[in-house]
Amino acid sequence: MTKYMDLLNYLINELLQYIVVVILFLTLIKVMFKLVKWGRGMSKGAFLFLAIFPLISFFPIPPPQFKNVEKAKQEQRKIKEDSGDPPDEGLDKNSFNKLLKKMQKAWFSLQRR
Repeated sequence: MTKYMDLLNYLINELLQYIVVVILFLTLIKVMFKLVKWGRGMSKGAFLFLAIFPLISFFPIPPPQFKNVEKAKQEQRKIKEDSGDPPDEGLDKNSFNKLLKKMQKAWFSLQRR
């Protein structure tokens, strides 16, 4: 009986999450339409606000996974230099699997938030 209750709670949670996401998405679309309608009135504030919007796309924020990959690559190079092996550019299978597990852990920890 508790197995079915757990499943029901899980499904209700998932359904509520999807409903919240859809509501937020629709609200975002509505706000964007109102913003464009306000901007077409060509008030000075609206014109400046809409002119600054495209500048946001010039400065992308890298996700933390890429930083973790770079750190892992640097650590691997440092370990190979210390061991005396010649540095190579590729990842061997073992270190690739370790890196993949680290990235999966980081992804799942972000999903839980």
